[in-house]
Formats: sequence, structure tokens, C-alpha cells
Amino acid sequence: MQRVICCGYYGKGNGGDEALLASLLQMLPPTVEPIVLSGNPTQTQAYYQVEVCDRMNAFQVLKALRRADGLIWGGGSLMQDVTSAISPFYYGGLMGLAQQMGLKTMAWAQGIGPLNRSVSQWLAKKTFSGCNVVSVRDTGSARLLSNWNIPFTLAPDPVWALDAQPVARLWDLPAPRVALTLRPDPQLTPERLSLIIRALVSFQKATQTFILLIPFQPIQDLVIAQLLHQALPENSQVLILEDPRQLKGVFRGVEFLIGMRFHSLIMAATQECKCFALSYDPKVSRLMEELELPGWEIDQLPDDPNLISKTWIDCYANDEPLSKGKIEFFVDRATVHQELLYSQFN
Repeated sequence: MQRVICCGYYGKGNGGDEALLASLLQMLPPTVEPIVLSGNPTQTQAYYQVEVCDRMNAFQVLKALRRADGLIWGGGSLMQDVTSAISPFYYGGLMGLAQQMGLKTMAWAQGIGPLNRSVSQWLAKKTFSGCNVVSVRDTGSARLLSNWNIPFTLAPDPVWALDAQPVARLWDLPAPRVALTLRPDPQLTPERLSLIIRALVSFQKATQTFILLIPFQPIQDLVIAQLLHQALPENSQVLILEDPRQLKGVFRGVEFLIGMRFHSLIMAATQECKCFALSYDPKVSRLMEELELPGWEIDQLPDDPNLISKTWIDCYANDEPLSKGKIEFFVDRATVHQELLYSQFN
């Protein structure tokens, strides 16, 4: 058995990052004993039945590093300085320490950037160049590593291949169902949120659908979900799902997703759910392009709620979900991340 530290934005209540952890644990070789660095060690241990330590407890982390054979860093947008200027220093420092201690290090399923500060760019280049293996999930990250002359493997996000689990009592809710996964962002101004709420009310009235409001990171998203529910108290429900496998499984019972959250769009697409994207981040825009999803950049949202509603109605009625062939292609390609894990730690 090899002890391998799994390091990411785990245990922080973000459904997308928890889905990446679940995907990683699903893909690890049976010869690997994972040690997960978590922001909520008790919860992570209870969910996944793995060894954990507090990601912010320097003594615990150092002790884990001394016992470990390797470190897997990822996946997701960890090396970026938009939501947190501290992230590059935390992950870069941890990887640098692991490399100095002689551990095998792997940057896994990374989405790199945005990196707006020169010091973040320098630190990212240094950190990735010291890894034994690097895999990325998008062409933007691949282009950046190419410019830095760092070898890498490109494959779709591992959440494409995450096993889904059914959601109890979902089928007791009225059908057809439409889901929303909105999140706070400076571009989602109160004025734009008001437009979305008014458009959603009109959309629901026209389609007679039941609206599922799914906060992917409740500590951030729940307030918005509750505002939307107040506008449609009889025809909507806030649905909090902590297990990422159920977050994916819920879209088996959903006809249409209006989503800001990156991983909600991937999860819905795999379950043959129609998708409409609202992009707040380059990673969402790249996904829209790759999957040919309809949508808008949030800062280009039309200022007419009737136009927004009409567009959603048209997509709901006339668009097609991702084909089975495309879904199988992305799921199959996502398992390349698993092959890399086996090549390094089996």
C-alpha cells in the first residue's frame, strides 16, 4: 500500500469540489491509502470513510507529509488568484514542501487560472514544473502549460465519470422539473438578479414546470435560492444535497438546467438534461464552447426579462440534450485521469 495525500478545496461545502474528491477516490488504485486534507475533517471522514487531517493545521499536514509516499493536487481551479489571492501560495507552498521532501507529486485534473498577478504566474509555473505528472481539464490550461514548456495530459473534467446516485423522494415532486444553480458573483448584480427572477416567474407560468433551486455551495448560494423560492412559493423547492453523487443523480429527474455552477452543467449534461449556461468565469465559457451550450455571459445578460424568458422557453421546448455518443465520449476520455493515477501509484 502507498499512502498518498489528496489535496484540494475539500470539506468547504462546495458541491463541485466535493464531486472532484468523490471522483478522485473512485478512480484511485486499490493499492493507494488516501489521506485527505479537508476543511471539515469530521464530515469528510464520515462521507468517504478515509483518513483525514485538517488542511489548515500545519502540524497535522506536516505529520501526514512525513508518512506519505505521494501527493495528488487537484482537481479544479486551485491555482488562481481571483476568488482568493492566498490560494496560489497555499497550494504552491504545500507542493513545494512535498517536492523537497521527495514525495511523488501529481497535479491532477487542474483548471489553471485566472492568474492576474505576476507573482501568481511565477508561482504556478514553478509549482507545475516540479510535478512528476500534470493533467488538465481544459484547453486554456493546456495552452498555458504549453507556453511554459511543461508536459501535460489533457482530458475532460473527472466529474464526467463520477458515479451518480438517485435522490430519495425526487419523483414525488411535480413534473416536469427545471433546475437552477445560481451563485453570488460581482457580475450578478441586484439588478441582474431581479431580471432573472422576473424572467423565471414568466418562464414557469408559460411552461407549468416545477422549479428545483439547488445551492451547490449552500453557505454562498442559499440566499439566492431562497429569493427565487419566495418569488415562486407554490411552484418551487430549495433542494440541498450534500452528497456529490446525489447532486449528479438529481439531474436524472430534471428536463432543463439554467446553471452558473460549472459542475452543475457537466452533471446535467451527463444525465441527458438540456442546459442553458450563465457564465461568470472563463471555465464556464470554455465549457459552453466545447459542448455548444446556449447561454449568456452574465455581464451580457439582456435587460429585458421577457426576452430572457422567451429564450429559456425556446431552449426548453426545442433544444436537444447532449447525444449519448457525445456523453460516452466525454465519460470515456475523463477516465484518462484514472489511467494516470494508475501509472503513478499502482
